[in-house]
Amino acid sequence: MRIVVALGGNALLHRGERPDAERQRANIDRAVTSLAALAHENELVITHGNGPQIGLLAVESAADPALRAPYPLDLLGAQTQGMIGSMLARALRAALPGRAVAALVTHTVVRADDPAFDRPTKFVGQVFPRELAQSRARARGWDVAADTTGWRRVVPSPEPAGIVETDTVRALLAAGTLVICAGGGGVPVTADRDTGALTGVDAVIDKDLTAVLLAEELKADFLLILTDVPYVYSGYGTPGRRPVLDATPAELRRGDFPDGSMRPKTEAAARFVERTGGLAAIGALDSAYEIVHGKAGTLVRPELPIG
Repeated sequence: MRIVVALGGNALLHRGERPDAERQRANIDRAVTSLAALAHENELVITHGNGPQIGLLAVESAADPALRAPYPLDLLGAQTQGMIGSMLARALRAALPGRAVAALVTHTVVRADDPAFDRPTKFVGQVFPRELAQSRARARGWDVAADTTGWRRVVPSPEPAGIVETDTVRALLAAGTLVICAGGGGVPVTADRDTGALTGVDAVIDKDLTAVLLAEELKADFLLILTDVPYVYSGYGTPGRRPVLDATPAELRRGDFPDGSMRPKTEAAARFVERTGGLAAIGALDSAYEIVHGKAGTLVRPELPIG
C-alpha cells in the first residue's frame, strides 16, 4: 500500500516547547519509531509541517542587522525543508538499516492571481501585544491580525496547484526509496507560462492541502495526517467533547472544528477521500501503525453507496 504521511509542525515541536534542536530531534525519533513499523509493509512518502520552525527563522531574519531586508518566506521555507528533512532522514536510516531514504527540497506551484494574495490569513512568527504588532506592521510592511493569545503577522496562503518534483518522487519510489518531500507545503513558486521558469513568492502553503495534492498525483491508497492529539474531537475545548472515531467527508464538514488547527486537517482528509475513493485518517504522531490498522485515530471513509 502506498501511504502519504503528513506530520504536523506542532507534532514535531509541541506547543510551549523551547525550539531547541535536541528537543526537535527527540520528537522526531519518537515519530520515526512508529513510522518505521509502517515502512516495513508499505511504500511511504512523508511530508511535514514547518509552522514553528519558519516562524523562528522569520523572527531571526527580521532582527538580523546584517541584512538589508529579511529573507522572503519561500527561501525560509526551503531552509526548514532542509533542516527537518535532514533530521527525519537520519532518524529513518537508523531505524531502517539498508533502506534507501531521500529528503527532497520540493517546490509547489501556486497561481499568481490566487485571491489569497489579497487576503493574508496564515499566522507566522511570534505573538506581540497589539500596539507592538501594529508598530512592526507599519515599519516592515506586514499585515497583522489577532490570534488566540495576542497579535501576529499574517501572510498569504494560496492553494497548491502543482508539485514540480512529482516525477522525481515517483522515480525514487520505483527504486524502493522512502521519500521525504513537500515540507511546509513546499517552497511556494509561480511558473512562467512560456518558459516554465519558477519565481518564489512571499507566502506559506497549507501543508495538509499540499499533502492531498501529492497523494493524488502519486495515486496513494491512504493519506495519514499525524498531529499532537489522538483523535478529531467533536466539541473540542468543551466539557462535552468526544472523539470522532470515523466519519465521511460530509460528516466532517458539518463539524465545528477550529479554523487554525483541526479544520485544515479535516478538510484535507475529506478532499482526499472524495477525489480518490481512498481512505484517510487523523491521529497522534506516535500511533501511525495503529491508526493505519484501525486501532487508533479518526478514520475518514467514502460515503456508502445507497441501496
